[in-house]
Amino acid sequence: MATKIFVNLPVKDLGGSVEFFSKLGFTFGQQFTEDTATAMVISNDIYVMLLTEAKFKTFTPKEVCDATKSTEVLIALSCDSREQVDEMVRKAVAAGGSTYSEPQDHGFMYGHGFQGLDSPIWEGAHIHAAQRNKPGLERPPQQLRRCHD
Repeated sequence: MATKIFVNLPVKDLGGSVEFFSKLGFTFGQQFTEDTATAMVISNDIYVMLLTEAKFKTFTPKEVCDATKSTEVLIALSCDSREQVDEMVRKAVAAGGSTYSEPQDHGFMYGHGFQGLDSPIWEGAHIHAAQRNKPGLERPPQQLRRCHD
């Protein structure tokens, strides 16, 4: 059985966050959805649990980070092309998100990102084909190589 990953993120407005990420093409699993939480599907084995801040606080004794003021995590999704990276960011901005920097071309990798309504930074990254076969950069499974349409 494959290990599943559940990334838990606090949000101030669950409905607004669902609407925002739906506009980027993400879907939500009803099995883990209720009034205080929903499971955003990244792939068959990766989910982002969007939790109201009150629900999130039940999982930790620490203060919840305000992602509009501090950075606690960067979430990066692989894309098949530079165009997919740019399209994901374009959709995010059109849905009410914002960019936090200019696109970055590091020669072997291109990336650009956005910040959602009250979420951490999300990045799209495209690793150039010549670099994919180098040790440590093996091509991930098909479901992780794409950005959402």
